[in-house]
Amino acid sequence: MRRTLRAVAAAGLLAASTFVATASPAHADVTICDQYGSTTIQGRYVVQNNRWGTSAQQCINVTSSGFQLTTQQGSAPTNGAPVSYPSVFLGCHYTNCSPGSTLPMQVSRIRNATSSINYRYAGGTYNASYDIWLDPTPKTNGVNQMEIMIWFNRQGSIQPIGSAVGTTTIGGRSWQVWRGSNGSNNVISYVAPSPINSWSFSVLDFINDVRARGAITSSWYLTSIQAGFEPWNGGVGLAVDNFSASVSG
Repeated sequence: MRRTLRAVAAAGLLAASTFVATASPAHADVTICDQYGSTTIQGRYVVQNNRWGTSAQQCINVTSSGFQLTTQQGSAPTNGAPVSYPSVFLGCHYTNCSPGSTLPMQVSRIRNATSSINYRYAGGTYNASYDIWLDPTPKTNGVNQMEIMIWFNRQGSIQPIGSAVGTTTIGGRSWQVWRGSNGSNNVISYVAPSPINSWSFSVLDFINDVRARGAITSSWYLTSIQAGFEPWNGGVGLAVDNFSASVSG
């Protein structure tokens, strides 16, 4: 999630936040508590605290391959937006671009887009959310027009933006598909029927499904690939133990 309100209940859509992210000169294996503090890992990815929806303290411990949520004191009603989106990403997020990234890249030019993720779950009300962001322009700042959300896990009485529009099979897995808008960007969400702890998959498969639904065209740009958590309450102990992503054209 960027600093936009994304995963809200169908009855509770809110406006986007106007905060701008900044990168802090931290290093791997450190604790980040700054609201939008971030660091790079493996010389390739950015890890961000991204506490956009609450003034309560949140901290993450950044490792060489991911991060763990160590403090999360915020709380939000489940019919509204989450409090944050601590995450790791490849690409550009509010002018914070990962080192050496090939993104943004036009969809028509993408030959391969693959990723691997290992999640570790804990108590609380949250989703494990994998985000794919696209825009009609090679945008590196602000809100993109299309957000693809992949919910690897959902705990508590939360639901994606919009309404359920059916099911589909992608990557050999079944997904419930939701579609809607948060007022700032369109969102298509793919919700796993049961928690997925780890998976290696083609990001391009989800992009192609969204394109087949008429939500984007091949002239749009992939701007970032992000993986993390959206907590509403609790979540201490949640972790991305390993993350990798690669896009080639």
